[in-house]
Amino acid sequence: MSSVLNATSSDASSALLNATNSSKKASDASATENRFLSLLVAQMKNQDPLNPLDNAQVTSQMAQLSTVQGIEKMNSSLSVLSQNLGSNQVAQAAGLIGHGVLVPGNKLSPVSGDNAFGFELQSPVDDVKVSIVDASGKSVRGYDLGSQQVGVSVLAWDGLTDNGTPAAAGQYSFKIDAVQAGKPVEANALHLGMVDSVSQNAQGVQLNLASGSSAGYADVKQIF
Repeated sequence: MSSVLNATSSDASSALLNATNSSKKASDASATENRFLSLLVAQMKNQDPLNPLDNAQVTSQMAQLSTVQGIEKMNSSLSVLSQNLGSNQVAQAAGLIGHGVLVPGNKLSPVSGDNAFGFELQSPVDDVKVSIVDASGKSVRGYDLGSQQVGVSVLAWDGLTDNGTPAAAGQYSFKIDAVQAGKPVEANALHLGMVDSVSQNAQGVQLNLASGSSAGYADVKQIF
């Protein structure tokens, strides 16, 4: 903030020097206000009678000071609000512990409880095909779901392969191919995870799943 001082006496210069030195040690709004008022009082005491203070300049500087104070208070209020929202979300998310949630991902297994999966569409499509593949990438089961509407669709794999035999135990994944008017359409894959615990980090509230992975609280599409 530029100074409004134009004093000619040594007292005014001294006041300006002291205020400048103190500004290097204080950065909060209170120190800024005190520094400004000290400079203003020093100038008023030592102003040249033939060249008095410019009221417009003083008013402008006061307005700038008020703006700085307002921004500091707003930032402080937003910080408190953000902390409160985070705490509320953690409390709400804790209610999901022990529940299954449908979150972004494409993992599943033939075991009951880990066999639910789904997808989300942002627009209607003419046809959706699902392919379940093993760890080597080989397709073991396929579904042709036909046309689908906007939103989340949930399925459950019966654990069988295309030839009707039980799939071997292990980790599988699935692929979603959606088509509209002959053109591919993005479909977001969703998998089921059991919530073991809840935590919070720089990315927000996180759900820690039994599989060892995690998902954002805001990413939950469905709760079981």
